[in-house]
Amino acid sequence: QVQLVESGGGLVQAGGSLRLSCAASGRIFSNNFMGWYRQAPGKQRELVAAISSITSYADSVKGRFTISRDNAKNTVYLQMNSLKPEDTAVYYCTVVIQRETYWGQGTQVTVSS
Repeated sequence: QVQLVESGGGLVQAGGSLRLSCAASGRIFSNNFMGWYRQAPGKQRELVAAISSITSYADSVKGRFTISRDNAKNTVYLQMNSLKPEDTAVYYCTVVIQRETYWGQGTQVTVSS
């Protein structure tokens, strides 16, 4: 069983930065897909950034967000810079292990204008 615990969300002004962390329990391998999704009120959950052997980003966050991982700590990070009000959402961490998808509880990010 894998558990994911996110932290680092909060309230920030537009143009500011936040770093989200997601600590995973259980056995995570460096090539396991890990990612960050977000869901704003009234909108579908969308993939923001992903990392396995490569990294990928949604067009809306390219150049502003950076995903990274520390395999020794089983932790994935999302560094978010130049935040915009439209980045406001609940951010969820996810990991895929042997075709099973696990989700964290989510952390709220609110960007004020």
